Amino acid sequence: VGGTKSSLSSAVAKQTTPVKDQEGVHIAIEEKISLTAGRDGGLQNMEVHGLVKVKVNDETYGKIKVNVQNNDKKGIQLQTHPNVDKKLFNASSCIALKNQEKSFPLNTDVGVLKWRFQTQDEDMMPLQINCWPNDTGSGCDVNIEYELKQTDLELHDVTILIPLPSGVGAPVVGDCDGEYNFDSRKSVLQWNLAVIDANNESGSMEFSIAGHPDDFFPVNVNFISKNSYCDLQITEVQNCSDDSPVKFSSEVVFYVDRYEIV
Repeated sequence: VGGTKSSLSSAVAKQTTPVKDQEGVHIAIEEKISLTAGRDGGLQNMEVHGLVKVKVNDETYGKIKVNVQNNDKKGIQLQTHPNVDKKLFNASSCIALKNQEKSFPLNTDVGVLKWRFQTQDEDMMPLQINCWPNDTGSGCDVNIEYELKQTDLELHDVTILIPLPSGVGAPVVGDCDGEYNFDSRKSVLQWNLAVIDANNESGSMEFSIAGHPDDFFPVNVNFISKNSYCDLQITEVQNCSDDSPVKFSSEVVFYVDRYEIV
């Protein structure tokens, strides 16, 4: 697990838009998930934290308002920054500064809207993992499967890390959707799937190795997505003075902080 943070930050960095490709106004939606599920099913805890950031790259567009389309069906509570006009946002899903005479600071990511969603309902999980080790007496046959529970999501660079007992050699892998890699130094079997979406919402892998059922937990999952979990979209940016449209660039990144089956 120690290696996931650095690879995570580089994965997130890979998804972010370089400044040279940003418009005069750039808007980022960033979400991260922390999740712990039980090996026998059941969700112990899941939290999603989200943030909308506005960055003005051209001082011409300092006084703007941002229109948001909120397609959320999960009941996520949105919270505006104290400098944002809360009444306006609640009435029309429009983000603007309370004092519209003020400008957004230049070349600075400004958090304007945040949310937190917490649940123990396993139907809300983005990806359900079922790891089923069977003790054969001489070792274990392990079946592991995934199922995409939120089929509107598209998960990229998915890695499912299964710990293995050390000193017993490599696992014998049978059927496997996607690709796998055995890291003998860390005693980990890494199952890699480039994309999980509605077209391949479930898949499995099976392998055999010496060991006991407890050896194969916790399973750790990592992924990145360009879809927002809470389904929030930026529809338009306008000048406060005359409502004229402002060209903007935007990005969404939904990534894993912690995702484990224990």
